[in-house]
Amino acid sequence: MWSMRNGLVLCGACRSHVSVMQGTIFQGSHLSLMTWFRAMWYICVQKNGASALGLQRALGLGSYRTAWLCIHKLRRAMVRPGREKLFGTIEVDETYVGGKKSGKRGRGAEGKNIVLIAAERDRRGIGRIRLKHIPDVSGETLEANIKELISPNSTIVTDSLRGYNGLRKAGYEHKVTHSYQGLGEDMLPRCHRVASLLKRWIMGTLQGSFGVKHLQDYLDEFTFRFNRRKSGSRGKLFYRLAQQAVQVEAAPYSKITKTQYVGGS
Repeated sequence: MWSMRNGLVLCGACRSHVSVMQGTIFQGSHLSLMTWFRAMWYICVQKNGASALGLQRALGLGSYRTAWLCIHKLRRAMVRPGREKLFGTIEVDETYVGGKKSGKRGRGAEGKNIVLIAAERDRRGIGRIRLKHIPDVSGETLEANIKELISPNSTIVTDSLRGYNGLRKAGYEHKVTHSYQGLGEDMLPRCHRVASLLKRWIMGTLQGSFGVKHLQDYLDEFTFRFNRRKSGSRGKLFYRLAQQAVQVEAAPYSKITKTQYVGGS
């Protein structure tokens, strides 16, 4: 390709003029790259995440819709294409978010959204995590998503939910915890810690409200931040987000607003 004016390049193969932003999350945007970089920096320096309204005010954007679209496109970039699956000993559990605040809690709660949590054991701490919005806790759903998130031959630790019974046949070492093994002891502490932090983040950053069809985008942002929580430099987060922004597919408004029950991995 040969550089051209006005942000266009000449393709040596087809001899067409294309934008340098073609095929990235910036494709089709009327915002300048400088504005995008300012948006990425603002999001990265906010320890607990940023809202579209906060981004609009910080950058002086003309409309809330522009800020909302910008922040959702950047959330898509927080999932690195071809990222490695979790490996080792992994705790797996589900948590429930949103919906009615009163009534039954936990499994079977009405109006709530199910989030599958996978957390690597890192000695006594938590390694990397993955979060997935799932429609149910059937064996078929759980196994399919676990295969997507966790490498074969890993050791998976779960509770006694029947939906996990097929994991051994799926190629995993499966260990089941039971509450009687340690009276009062938390048998899946990493998953429960992540669930607690996630709900606190939703109540704080999202003020307890989110669009169900965009829940996976919010989970991806939480995962991006959590897995880089030990980074001592905001600049590294900015670099990683900028790097991934040119690797993911374009996400136009029509694609982001398209109704969906659960998002990508």
